[in-house]
Amino acid sequence: MTTDAPLPSPGREIETLDALTPEQADAVLTLLAEAAGTDGRQAVSEQGRLQLRGGHREGVRHFLLVVDGVLAGYAQLEDADPVEAPAAELVVAPAHRGRGHGRALGAALLAATGKRLRVWAHGGKSAARHLAQVLGLSLFRELRQLRRPLDSLDIPEPALPPGVTVRTFVPGQDDAAWLAVNSAAFAHHPEQGSLTQRDLDDRKAEPWFDPKGFFLAERDGGIIGFHWTKVHAEERLGEVYVVGILPDAQGGGLGKALTAIGLRHLASLGLPTAMLYVDADNPAALSVYERMGFATHEVDLMYRTES
Repeated sequence: MTTDAPLPSPGREIETLDALTPEQADAVLTLLAEAAGTDGRQAVSEQGRLQLRGGHREGVRHFLLVVDGVLAGYAQLEDADPVEAPAAELVVAPAHRGRGHGRALGAALLAATGKRLRVWAHGGKSAARHLAQVLGLSLFRELRQLRRPLDSLDIPEPALPPGVTVRTFVPGQDDAAWLAVNSAAFAHHPEQGSLTQRDLDDRKAEPWFDPKGFFLAERDGGIIGFHWTKVHAEERLGEVYVVGILPDAQGGGLGKALTAIGLRHLASLGLPTAMLYVDADNPAALSVYERMGFATHEVDLMYRTES
């Protein structure tokens, strides 16, 4: 891999921090909102945005690109996966694009990780693909966003396996048990399976959190699966936020039943559309969701350095 250093730009500085002040976090959120208004979607994931506040978080670093005292770009690096290379997301303010700032942030990320890096390109836009090529990164993962209409919900009545009941999440009471089930259900998926109480608390504090849309499946008094839904109020969009089933409870139709329960809940709120994310290399899940009326809406691409 060959990556020449970006050309120097007058007045450009990149500061690397383990934590942001409230003022710095506000500035980054403002930059992200401006970029989302131009691009049509967020450049930094929900988890990344939650990690802007609350002080130091293990394995997370922030890169602030400042030009003549103005925040012009941001990158976040997370080194929490014990196996995979550190993962990053980055954005340049719309008014500052086309001046090499994205390349400068990418070079800083490569230097910080010893050229062992994964980078998300949300939406898979051509500029992001070009930057990945310039940085010497190769396509590694494709995450698809699927959508389906809810106004003509034609999903059959959910059929739960024998002995299974469903209720909604009780904050405080169910936290520890849910975290344990989530960890077991996503042991193969560190991004989701490594969620901690702090991560759960972050989400519970968000305006969108509603325990009435967080469904728990139980058998013999223990949680064996769940479907956590989310409402994007401004977009009037419902999300199959996460569906998880304990390994020994899989294969009996519980996931499909829980998905249907969540979709019916979202439809009851009057939302016209539902969405979810699924990896392109998970044909079994893609097939299930396509049979439930979902179709690909857009893709997120992850690039990485050659291992």
